Amino acid sequence: MLHRLIPGAPEALLAFGGILFAFAATVAATSGLCPYLPKDAGREFAHDGKLSAGKPRGAGIIFVLAFAAAALLFFPLTKENLIYLALLVVSMLTGFLDDASKAPWGEYKKGFLDLCVAALVAGTFLRYNSAVVELAFFGVRFVLPPVVFGLFAVVLVWTSVNVTNCSDGVDGLSGTLTIITLMTVYLIDRTRGTGEEFSFLILLFAVCILGYLWYNATPSRLMMGDAGSRAMGLFISIAILKTGCPFLYIPVALVLILDGGLGLLKVALLRFLKIRILTGVRTPLHDHVRKVWGWSNTQTVFRFAIIQIILAAAVLYGIQTA
Repeated sequence: MLHRLIPGAPEALLAFGGILFAFAATVAATSGLCPYLPKDAGREFAHDGKLSAGKPRGAGIIFVLAFAAAALLFFPLTKENLIYLALLVVSMLTGFLDDASKAPWGEYKKGFLDLCVAALVAGTFLRYNSAVVELAFFGVRFVLPPVVFGLFAVVLVWTSVNVTNCSDGVDGLSGTLTIITLMTVYLIDRTRGTGEEFSFLILLFAVCILGYLWYNATPSRLMMGDAGSRAMGLFISIAILKTGCPFLYIPVALVLILDGGLGLLKVALLRFLKIRILTGVRTPLHDHVRKVWGWSNTQTVFRFAIIQIILAAAVLYGIQTA
């Protein structure tokens, strides 16, 4: 919007202002609106779940809307990116309504809504991009039939939304891991020269999460809830798709995948195929390392982050030398 109101304004200056605005708006809005958020009831099944009782929940609505405002004000959005922005808000709102509900929404209801959003993301991506897939480490490119690519994209988006949501259980963990993943994707974009029109949005979103983490660091004052975790997972999947190398999702988000995804796999195999796996492992993994290995919340966040940073360094080096 500001590009039209201030014609000729230096793009670098607008970008600088957008980043500062995104952080300041998130911090200010979180401070002012925190008392109006729904309160967490404490989860009996979660490790230290009772300690969260009474804390404001659903803060994802604040940093996602701050991101949307910053993007609309400081970035000339294409039609494709406007659709992604709208779907991000939709995903956030479905999560927030669940956060605010007295009776939690059922797994199937949330899974179906996530599937609908995933299908819309896949359709939008195919409308504005090709179905070319590149294996970044090997320099191999191939084209998938649109239907096959669309199904693959739906699985990627749905998986990203749900593993990120399941990893939200320790103060600062999912937000920190999401920032590391997104900044890895940003550096991949800059290294490969792809997704340049989307890379600034990655920075804006990461900065908004930082504004939320200002209040969520241990001991936290509030929690993002499904409103934040679902939106973060959705944004990660879109950013990965825009690189043209969707399989990079595995290494750049591996800690999120293992932390949140093993529990999903464990439950799905038991529920639908009566197959038991990982019987001696608590899931999500952040509960296992705290309950069984005795890690503190801070140790969990730092050590999970360190592992993902090492993976990010390996991915970036591999791409540069491929």
